[in-house]
Amino acid sequence: MISIPHIMAVILITASCAIISTNLLVAAALLKILFKKKRQSWCFVLNLAVADTLVGVAITGLATEDLNTDGANNNATQSRSNMAQSRGRCLLRMTFVSSPCIASIMSMFLISLDRYAAIKMPLKYAQRSGRAVAFWALASLWVCAFALGFMPVYVPALQSDLYRGFCDFFSVIYDVGIIILYSVCFFPVVSVFLYIYLDILKIACSHQRQILEVRQAGSRTSDHVRALRTVAMLVGCFVLLWCPFFITGVVKLLCGGCQLTQLLEGYLFLLGLSNSLLNPLVYAFWQKEVRQTLAQMFSGCKRKTRQQSGTGGSFSCIKLKC
Repeated sequence: MISIPHIMAVILITASCAIISTNLLVAAALLKILFKKKRQSWCFVLNLAVADTLVGVAITGLATEDLNTDGANNNATQSRSNMAQSRGRCLLRMTFVSSPCIASIMSMFLISLDRYAAIKMPLKYAQRSGRAVAFWALASLWVCAFALGFMPVYVPALQSDLYRGFCDFFSVIYDVGIIILYSVCFFPVVSVFLYIYLDILKIACSHQRQILEVRQAGSRTSDHVRALRTVAMLVGCFVLLWCPFFITGVVKLLCGGCQLTQLLEGYLFLLGLSNSLLNPLVYAFWQKEVRQTLAQMFSGCKRKTRQQSGTGGSFSCIKLKC
């Protein structure tokens, strides 16, 4: 009989493959766009795809642990040193999941700030944006993401002693401490998101008359509005998928007797991870330039495949510059 952990492993493997493949495909399209336009905003969007790809890679570790559940549970007589080593590997595995998740959330925040600056202060944005700004912004983002994600490794107070051979999030990470830490980061970010989009919505409404009156200015402004809609979809999906985890975490802190650990790490955390699958789909369907680039890539691969089939050759589209 198939156990629940094995079912979860199949779900995680499927999700991991979908997340990695879709994000790599969108990342390839974003690279083509970035080589043509070389704008700072596309660097941040590409970084989001990279972070979500790493989320998919990290999920494979969770799936491996679920597949090995029976072996871990049956080996109840393992020595104390082996138990400590297993606990250490489990802790690293969970931090490797947390770090790219934090990087993905911070990338969406950076994209929102970038669009806000471009619309709110276009002249200053044009003067100050560039490769150096993008490099330091992304470098700072990844340093912060790994510092927060790996904090349970170098802060013993955030570690839990509930590990008994099966690796899950709260068996090696102290639930109260990590929920407080991440909530302190999460809810202010959501508040800033709301402020940014309320302000941008006001600006967009004031531009509607300009869009109708001046064709050239209207084209540029409408591009901003379209970009705003795409980022708004990203943020909306992020809030809907991650808010249940953090709100339930706060409820767990306030209600000491409530048994919410399984709900948090078994379902709501996975719901938040699914945000890494929706991000590339939003760009693939809502961002015109990404959609057109993907269409060109696929059409180029199809034409080349037809040409090769006529000569009996068999080549992979991965090798094509399409």
